[in-house]
Amino acid sequence: MRVCVVGAGGREHALAHVLARTADVVVTPGNPGTATSERTISTPAPPEEIEADLYVIGPEAPLVDGLADRLRADGRLVLGPGADGARLEGSKAWMKEVLGDAGVPTAAHRAFTAVEPALQHLATASPPYVVKTDGLAAGKGVLVTGSLAEAAADVEAKLSGRAFGPAGHRVVIEEGLTGEELSLLALCDGRRVLPLAPAQDFKRVGDGNTGPNTGGMGAYSPVPMAGPDVVDTVVERAVEPLLAALRRRGIDYRGVLYAGLMLTPEGPRVVEYNVRFGDPEAQVVLPRLVGDVAGLLAEAADGRLRSDATFTSDACVTVVLAAEGYPSTPRRGDKISGMDESSAVDGVVLFHAGTASDEAGRLVTAGGRVLDVTAMGSTLAQARQRAYEAASLVHWPGVHYRRDIAAAAAAATGPVAESRP
Repeated sequence: MRVCVVGAGGREHALAHVLARTADVVVTPGNPGTATSERTISTPAPPEEIEADLYVIGPEAPLVDGLADRLRADGRLVLGPGADGARLEGSKAWMKEVLGDAGVPTAAHRAFTAVEPALQHLATASPPYVVKTDGLAAGKGVLVTGSLAEAAADVEAKLSGRAFGPAGHRVVIEEGLTGEELSLLALCDGRRVLPLAPAQDFKRVGDGNTGPNTGGMGAYSPVPMAGPDVVDTVVERAVEPLLAALRRRGIDYRGVLYAGLMLTPEGPRVVEYNVRFGDPEAQVVLPRLVGDVAGLLAEAADGRLRSDATFTSDACVTVVLAAEGYPSTPRRGDKISGMDESSAVDGVVLFHAGTASDEAGRLVTAGGRVLDVTAMGSTLAQARQRAYEAASLVHWPGVHYRRDIAAAAAAATGPVAESRP
């Protein structure tokens, strides 16, 4: 089988890495890391010009733009919803409308296009205040704050277009939820739902969940608090009803459905849906998936999901190494060193998220999130230890990363396991 992966980040590198177990993989446009395996290549050619047996679309923007529709119209097998289903991520207000139709538990919310009504609503709300840009914002369009003044300023910046341009011309103001966050990715073939292993990611830039939201600073899987009972509850209450609501609207959803959840005292409630593999959740879920990943994704794309998903008992932890200035104004062009030493750490794979080769052929930073240092281990503690050992060996001016990824979960599940022979 030949698989075309669309995208250029760490998620796409992780996809290529696991798909290459059983398939030849071409990544468009790819990055310096996606062309380092015997079975993977990168190309600047658009996906429409690439011959493949399966197309896996990584980022949300081309899905919202209808790439899956165009490929399907040409007779291609595609994992990824059409533009109609991708509206779940393209418009948070529309997503909330569908959630109401499906009866999925979520935060109370209202949408606004004018500043004054939005500020009046904020004045009646209780902290924490949650303000979301309606359109795509690369994971950075959400403000969660205890300050009414900060929330009001954010509303004004978004609705004026200063913050996110047209994507911010409508905002959704939500009830603040409390509890543990959880990410559940599920494969959908239009009718059947196949949940993958849960993960937990870390959105804030700083330790202790401080600082602004980012696209994600790290993740881990499995999640000790999310056993099979939690997964079953989420599928029953949040995923299957949504898929049924989409079918009622004439939407044949074939792809990945990402449920971002808050495990509240009243039970799981949906914070958001994404219409693709999460990033960096994919980097910790996909490596744990056993067997023919290409074949499994092809089944979902073909509307005939028959196989089950099997996961290794090993744990996986990803630590995101970011450029100086991320998430506001990341610096680019800094030379990266220590890659060979880092990747030599037992159980470690470095997924390229924002790298490039300069004119001299040196690897340099080329984005906000630069590298995803991913490690497997017998326990979360061991995987975490390996990830941070490897992260400490990579250098460029201003590199920064969180030091507390999976710390609480690792402490709760036991000590570092002894290395296997």
